[in-house]
Amino acid sequence: MSQSAARPLTPLRWIGVPTLQAVIATLVLLTPIRVFGLHLPEPVFGLVLAFAWAVIRPSMVAPFALLGLGVFMDVAWGSPLGLWSLSLLVAYGAVLSARTILVGQNLPMMWAAFAVTCAIGELAGFLFIQIQAHAMPSLIGAAWQFLATVLLYPLADRLIDQFEDADVRFR
Repeated sequence: MSQSAARPLTPLRWIGVPTLQAVIATLVLLTPIRVFGLHLPEPVFGLVLAFAWAVIRPSMVAPFALLGLGVFMDVAWGSPLGLWSLSLLVAYGAVLSARTILVGQNLPMMWAAFAVTCAIGELAGFLFIQIQAHAMPSLIGAAWQFLATVLLYPLADRLIDQFEDADVRFR
């Protein structure tokens, strides 16, 4: 049995701290640094949290944290207010509906499920911005953002491993 199973599952530990980490990571990647003439990637750290929190356990706090994180991302990235909040909630709902299938799957299946979650969240954001702006966003930019986000799966896996056994009421 892991160490995390002995400690209680408090919202601050499994929702508050990862949210703060996602905010800090987003701010770090907003710095105007160029590597080989290219900007730093802008992965959607909120999708990591939306996936992991839905797999770990149902919660009433997680959607509100995603809502707040999405508003922060909208302000930080200059996107329309509510765009990323809605996209993160759509992704969270999709994973929550498939939670019973995902719990206990192996690494390649979970990474594939995370990729599908990223596609759902990114597609929702793409469609919402297209509806709001009456113009099509850059497909290349969306593809790079999707790829950068999918590569963050080890962070989601670590969060799931850390907290999945902490509360057995939802198994």
